[in-house]
Amino acid sequence: MTKTSKHSKRSCLRVFLVLFLLLVVSIGVTWWWVNRPIEPVKLTDQEIQQVEEKVEAVKTSSYQPGAKEIVFTERELNGLLSQKTPYGDQLQFELEDDAIHARVESDLDEGMPIVGGRRLKAKARFIVKHEAGVPPELVLDDVTVWAVSLPNDWLGGLKGKNLLAQMLGESSLPGIESISVQPGRLVIRLKE
Repeated sequence: MTKTSKHSKRSCLRVFLVLFLLLVVSIGVTWWWVNRPIEPVKLTDQEIQQVEEKVEAVKTSSYQPGAKEIVFTERELNGLLSQKTPYGDQLQFELEDDAIHARVESDLDEGMPIVGGRRLKAKARFIVKHEAGVPPELVLDDVTVWAVSLPNDWLGGLKGKNLLAQMLGESSLPGIESISVQPGRLVIRLKE
């Protein structure tokens, strides 16, 4: 066997080992990400005051001159959820481009058949569309339970339907010109 042949085999072995390590690390990180616990977001007193001012501005459709947009961060929304409801450690919102993901975790009752006592892990994805002059849309895109997408029939045919239109009819949200969802931010533009 030549020296070049031995060197080439070692190089292939190194490449294989590096790729194998990257695969193991990727699987580990993915497993951790999917199974990370929901932790309630605790806002500081100053953050609570800022969020409450934003909520009040949306409720009354009022704004400061030059501040026509109200921006809620993902942290503020999850903090508000933790502060105003008992679901801060069971529900968490993640904001993406034109979408809101709702992660849900809860312990199931021991008496339930088959899944009793297990930890429920579910995720719902909602598509958000709202432009000036057009009724708002909140469309259920998908629901997964333990990373398995549920069939539309199991959800009463709600996938792909505008849930806001079913609740509000064709009317728009009072005082709101548009709503957009961006990574980590919910932007509400108020009407003049």
